[in-house]
Amino acid sequence: MTAQDSATLPAATDLRSGTLSAALGVVSFSLTFPATVWALDGFGPWTATGVRGLLAGLLAALCLRLARAPLPAREHLPALLTVAGGCVVGFPLLTTLALRTSGTAHSAVVIGLLPLATAVISSALTGRRPSRAFWAAAGAGALAVLAFTLGRSGGLPAVGDLYLFGALLVCAAGYAQGGRLTAHMPGWQVIAWGVVAAIPVSALVTVLALPVEPFRPTGTAVAGMAYVAAVSQFGGFVVWYRGMGVIGVPRASQLQLAQPLLTLGWAVLLLGEELSPLAPVTALAVLACVAATQRARA
Repeated sequence: MTAQDSATLPAATDLRSGTLSAALGVVSFSLTFPATVWALDGFGPWTATGVRGLLAGLLAALCLRLARAPLPAREHLPALLTVAGGCVVGFPLLTTLALRTSGTAHSAVVIGLLPLATAVISSALTGRRPSRAFWAAAGAGALAVLAFTLGRSGGLPAVGDLYLFGALLVCAAGYAQGGRLTAHMPGWQVIAWGVVAAIPVSALVTVLALPVEPFRPTGTAVAGMAYVAAVSQFGGFVVWYRGMGVIGVPRASQLQLAQPLLTLGWAVLLLGEELSPLAPVTALAVLACVAATQRARA
């Protein structure tokens, strides 16, 4: 083995490890919409968002305490607040509101635009420019999702679609800023401090919403709430941010193009939804873009 081969082995190993971490995050997130539908069986949308963030914040605070993690530097606070506002408050609330009128499968395909939005915001923040092949593949996936959305709603986005578009924008900002912070702190601490920073908002939303929204804590609702709080809001982000820190935000974000297809499968298996013929076709077209973006240099 040459010296050059030895020098490239760690990089190749890190790339595989980072890709695996990001992929585990995608699998975790693919169950978020079905679990949210379960949570809505016993909680109102505002209550579900508040309780989800509050439980995740308490879990994250415990982990930070046990790890004796240092406080974030002052210059990192704006980025952490973006993570809190986009990933902990904005995305959960807007997608929960959307799921009251949009099916899980439809919502999953629309959120397929998230990787492209993340790559665009990340490029604007860092000044880096992915290759033309990367953008061509990412743009093709986005166009497929857009055509599916407009085709299903008669040429104009429905109210649920507007919620979803807003959700993907604020979440993309949180992903991009969180990915940048992984260069300065461990990925799990990025999301941990993000959900901790959101505890005051989560607690306020919970206190205000719980008395005025339906509250029927069935077994299904509690199971859904436990998943979105422990996994969707915290655990999944731990491996997701680690993956972004290793392989880069643009490349990691494109792995999420596979998420709609996974969620379609969960929607059928767990919720018994009937898919429109275009849903799996669009999801497969988007999935094909994953391979293309992973081969393109980001």
